[in-house]
Amino acid sequence: MFRLTYLGPALAVLLLAGPVGFGLAGTVLPAFGISPGFGGGSFGLHYFRELFAQPALFCSITLSLTSGLASAVLSLLIVMLFTAAFAGTATFRRMQHLLGPLLSLPHAAAALAIAFLVAPSGMIMRLISPELTGWERPPDLLIVHDPLALSMIGALVAKEVPFLLLMTLAALPQAPVERVRQLTGALGYGRVAGFIHGAWPGIYRQIRLPVFAVIAFASSNVEVALILGPTQPQTLAARLVTWMSDPDLSQRYLASAGALLQLGVTGLAFAIWLGLERLCAALRNKAACGGLRMRRDRAVQVVSLTAMILAAGAIFAGLAALAVWSFAGLWQFPDFLPGSFTLRNWMKALPRVVEPLGTTLTIGVASAFIAAILSVLCFVHEDRTGKRAGRGGQALIYLPLIVPQVTFIFGLQFLLVASGWLATLPALLFAHLVFVMPYAYLCLKDPWRSFDRRYEQVAAGLGKSPMTTLFRIRLPMMLRPLLVLFAIGFSVSVGLYLPTVLIGAGRLTTITSEAVALASGGNRRIIGVYAFFQMLLPVAGFAIATLVPALIFRRFRGMQV
Repeated sequence: MFRLTYLGPALAVLLLAGPVGFGLAGTVLPAFGISPGFGGGSFGLHYFRELFAQPALFCSITLSLTSGLASAVLSLLIVMLFTAAFAGTATFRRMQHLLGPLLSLPHAAAALAIAFLVAPSGMIMRLISPELTGWERPPDLLIVHDPLALSMIGALVAKEVPFLLLMTLAALPQAPVERVRQLTGALGYGRVAGFIHGAWPGIYRQIRLPVFAVIAFASSNVEVALILGPTQPQTLAARLVTWMSDPDLSQRYLASAGALLQLGVTGLAFAIWLGLERLCAALRNKAACGGLRMRRDRAVQVVSLTAMILAAGAIFAGLAALAVWSFAGLWQFPDFLPGSFTLRNWMKALPRVVEPLGTTLTIGVASAFIAAILSVLCFVHEDRTGKRAGRGGQALIYLPLIVPQVTFIFGLQFLLVASGWLATLPALLFAHLVFVMPYAYLCLKDPWRSFDRRYEQVAAGLGKSPMTTLFRIRLPMMLRPLLVLFAIGFSVSVGLYLPTVLIGAGRLTTITSEAVALASGGNRRIIGVYAFFQMLLPVAGFAIATLVPALIFRRFRGMQV
């Protein structure tokens, strides 16, 4: 068993770096006209010339760049101000519990929830009409798919705020927040200013890679862009998927060239962000030297709390609207509730749900289970050697999250087509595992390293072997974090859209890929059914992670924590 632990880090490195490296190679070569698997072989730049000749390409690039940066800036600003204002308070703990369930929600489900809320015939318009607006029909307003991508940015912010808050929570114990607050308070600084000057620089250094992951996803996302993003033109990533899905193979070469352009756009977003970091640091230092203490920061506290409540409340309200639509009969505008409820929508959709639901469960359970095993092997090897992953290892863990999906998934699709493995269950499982593994490792890292090693020392003193200690002592005591890891890995797999569409090639579909495909059809009742399953599956995973340890260890108070 312990010889296998030496394979854990090697397999993890191969899983995290291999697909990204080979996928980028599979993207670069077709972009320059070299693709032996499709009969190509002549080097040239004609596909780049064709790419830059596409209409409104610069607009697509601008949309991708601005939406990615705006989402990251707003999400981080909300989390920073809220943490500065309320860290250590009951309000902070309540908001943490409120936002926690949103972590498991797929981006597509969050986008659908926002769409059902803000659409011209959505719940907000129904709530204020006709009493406040006089509208008896849905107004002719371009809210969803607006040209400035405001609705898309709003959905991205609402989804990324819980993620960045979780990362900040993990970093807070390593920052002396309370002592800094007492010291800065004694110097006359307000609660927010004292936190930003004293504690935030250290916290930000620890969450910097997650912030880059947010920028990478927001600037290259596909599912949210298809549901809420502009259509004339679309964002660059959404246009790439259209070209890649075209039956004309020449469009796939064009998509490969576009994928490299997307990589450059995301790289430009990173470069701009680095510049913003320096600018903000300089402004903070200038404010500190100028004596800006912000003693009266009540308005900042109210604004940050309001932003957090809106982020959570919008998604929860949209999800409630989705659930109601799935059971709605006749529902005319501006009625706030449907005139009748029926199971007809479910009876109509269930036969079509069975196959994608089966694929979703199979891939999700298998990828989470494999990622859990590899993570355990990595940490057991870490314990045996005493060597922890350095900065390079941390960057490697985030590699599949920082490199835009479209830039290497396209390449993987080319390679799988050439090898004959495209649209097979093992290939789809492998593609999902690439994205599940980073979350599994990060989820288990802190619980594993904080485990009290004295239990193992007592077992060793009683003559137990390391293998017996692992399976009889450590793993049973870590059942709760292992199940949480499984639930998070499963929810990540459920929410993956682009790997499913490209590697599944339309023959292997999941609940998420079907929900996004239906989003353009306008049948809200059927969309509500699929979105309900998107919500239900992650919730079921976290319910199991919560209830199973409570039942197994119900007679052991210390193991229920």
